[in-house]
Amino acid sequence: MMNPLAQELNEMLAEGNPHVLEMLSDLGKNLFFPKGILTQSAEAKEKAHRFNATIGIATENGGPMYLNCIREKLTAFDPKDIFPYAPPAGKPELRALWREKMLRENPSMAGKEFSNPIVTNALTHGLSVVADLFVNEGDQMVMPDMMWGNYNLTFTTRCGAAIKKYPTFTVDGGFNVPAFKAVLRNVADEKGKAIVLLNFPNNPSGYTPTVAEGDAIVEAIKEVAEEGCNVVAITDDAYFGLFYEDSMKESLFGKLANLHPRILAIKLDGATKEEYVWGFRTGFITFADGNAEANPKVLTALEKKTMGIIRATISNCPHPGQTFVLEALRSPDFVTQKAEKYEVMKGRALKVKEVLADEKYAKAWDYYPFNSGYFMCLKIKGIDAETLRVHLLEKYGVGAISIGKTDLRVAFSCIAEEGIQELFDLIYQAVVDLT
Repeated sequence: MMNPLAQELNEMLAEGNPHVLEMLSDLGKNLFFPKGILTQSAEAKEKAHRFNATIGIATENGGPMYLNCIREKLTAFDPKDIFPYAPPAGKPELRALWREKMLRENPSMAGKEFSNPIVTNALTHGLSVVADLFVNEGDQMVMPDMMWGNYNLTFTTRCGAAIKKYPTFTVDGGFNVPAFKAVLRNVADEKGKAIVLLNFPNNPSGYTPTVAEGDAIVEAIKEVAEEGCNVVAITDDAYFGLFYEDSMKESLFGKLANLHPRILAIKLDGATKEEYVWGFRTGFITFADGNAEANPKVLTALEKKTMGIIRATISNCPHPGQTFVLEALRSPDFVTQKAEKYEVMKGRALKVKEVLADEKYAKAWDYYPFNSGYFMCLKIKGIDAETLRVHLLEKYGVGAISIGKTDLRVAFSCIAEEGIQELFDLIYQAVVDLT
């Protein structure tokens, strides 16, 4: 039997935008945020002026209890910003600053109605939250054939989704918008619900569409929505900001937000790659539905359901990482230091292109278009990519990732610019060895 709190949230969605209610998975419809310990503790924090015996932490001397052997390594931070539980949706001041950052870096979000970012345990957790909220067994997801392998675990293994792939690139080396449209239309016609995952800069290819290609993607999604298909449009913006050449310079989330009542836009991003803090595990999930006038009810209900699945799985996200990211965003040196690292990354990407321009490599491989992110992919000629990977590792001590029969992913993000020529010469020599 459905919990009354879940029913109340569903009624808010039905009133605000019934299409969003239709998009929810069975689990998503049943989710709610309980009026239990956390709610009662929040009330006590405001009103319990004598004793507060609610929350399950230990206190001492008016603050959280801690061990000095841990505290002495973290003296730059107030104990209250490190040791207690963080709020279930994340630190309010961090959420506010991340929202400001998104608006600053994504001009198309200006004037749009969207939720406050909710903190996730990095982006993979955000994908898991989306899967729980919106994916039923048998739902169909539209993705390129060049996709991050972990999507299979998250959406197929966990939730039973069927991934419908389209070729990522045209023969001319652009993003394959016609193939995307064709697969999306097939899913729309068959199911009446489509889940679209857009990952730019793309892992593994390192490609971000041009502005024109991005607009065409958005238009294709709008067309199927206008014809009666509900679309959950997810932007996986893990590598956001690492745009080196001709491409979009912002997330498609802003153009998808408030576009049509049958389109729910979901932005997943985080500090992980953007701020070079992979181990902090601090990400965000942001919602924008297509019925701007009714957004407050829709967004409130989605936030409560998201808090519910966070509460049910990990309770809340780690506090220290949120504090560290918050302090970075507040730093007057943040923008300058981030720009310096961007130039290093861009230099590596452009050096790869310079090296690959050498005609000697043509008999060994072609390479897929790349203009952003961490990666690029070689399309190996004449030999199996996994065979090459193993040979590279065993004979030359070079690690790379094989994908399918032909593709070898190279992460230039972790190779110093002066080492890039030698890296590709070794890969070339390994291909020669095997052919």
